[in-house]
Amino acid sequence: MDQFESDRLSPPQLAAIRRSMSNGRAALSRRSLLRAGGGGALAVGGLGTLAGCGIPPAARTEGGASEDFSDKEKTVSFSNWTEYMDVDENDKNRRPTLEKFTRRTGIKVKYAEDVNDNNEFFGKIKPQLAAGQDTGRDLICVTDWLAARLIRFGWAQKLDPANLPNAYANLAPQFRDVEWDPGRAYTYPWAGISVVVAYNVKATGGREVTSVSQLLDDPKLKGKVGVLSEMRDTMGMTMLDMGKDPAKFTTDDFDAAAARLQKAVDKRQIRRFTGNDYTSDLTKGDLAACLAWAGDVVQLQADNPDVRFHIPDSGYLTGTDVLLVPNKARHKENAERLIDHYYQPAIAAELAAWINYVCPVDGVKDELAKISEEAANDPLIVPDKKMAEKSNNFRALSPKEETAYEAKFAQLTGA
Repeated sequence: MDQFESDRLSPPQLAAIRRSMSNGRAALSRRSLLRAGGGGALAVGGLGTLAGCGIPPAARTEGGASEDFSDKEKTVSFSNWTEYMDVDENDKNRRPTLEKFTRRTGIKVKYAEDVNDNNEFFGKIKPQLAAGQDTGRDLICVTDWLAARLIRFGWAQKLDPANLPNAYANLAPQFRDVEWDPGRAYTYPWAGISVVVAYNVKATGGREVTSVSQLLDDPKLKGKVGVLSEMRDTMGMTMLDMGKDPAKFTTDDFDAAAARLQKAVDKRQIRRFTGNDYTSDLTKGDLAACLAWAGDVVQLQADNPDVRFHIPDSGYLTGTDVLLVPNKARHKENAERLIDHYYQPAIAAELAAWINYVCPVDGVKDELAKISEEAANDPLIVPDKKMAEKSNNFRALSPKEETAYEAKFAQLTGA
């Protein structure tokens, strides 16, 4: 019988979380630091309570559905990341797309921005899930690797396609097939998080930077290169550059990519491993080129025309934040209807225009053009066919693999 891994995190996993807290995507806000008013993340000092909270291992649970009160109770509880929902420009307490859902369906949304970090959030909901209890949440938005873990433990509910006609019809092709959730039985993407090569054309002397090879090997960039402190993003992009598929890689492939990065560290080609803090350095030109998250690049370009990006010929990595209904959720059908609401192109366009991450909804471009022609034509928000074909996923890791790979990556970063 499968069991979930102990709450006691290994030293490499703790190091990975600390990297994320100090300068990764969890720093200050999971969303870009360019957003005003981002939410706070779990302090590193709080990791001890997560690592040693003493919840005993529990067997994998099956059939997490319970009585659904959706018909009787017109409400749905939705937990999301900070700065990940459109707001009214004149009233920051109003969220237009959620209000449209309530007007159309009569279902009120209890919306909480209480997902600050995947590991922290997992620590919040695990005791209830392990005990077969309701978490108090009908719908959650978590990153794909955590969703894969919840599915593996049997802590997610299968979605009813009958309640998801828009989602089924309008999910963009590049997001349809993932090995950890075949057929999207349990999850639908909220947004894609793409990793691209970014550069400051002024800092490069007018030269383009088009590949990871150039980042790691070009002597003219020595000491002015940044790579991301998120293991999956940097290792995935490096493996792609080496002709390896991050969705199918072996330990030998991982080790070869790590050795290549180590060489670049040793010769001081890489200035540092960064999180969102690369944005200011790239804008100023202290970093001439780096690996970057597409949502940041969209914002940087609005303020600095010297910031450019390139999709390497070898491809790029796309992770996703996904919507999932946890076990014992009290309003499963209402949650499914809320998922489906965001797969209407007009609604998806409103959301995409605000958050600036890759929209997973096919057919959104025409609707987005009504709001912003610039956003509609930005491939970092709406990938064209050529760009979508270059998208790659990082495969799900077992607990043993995650510990081993994070340990190796920690050696690279000095964490």
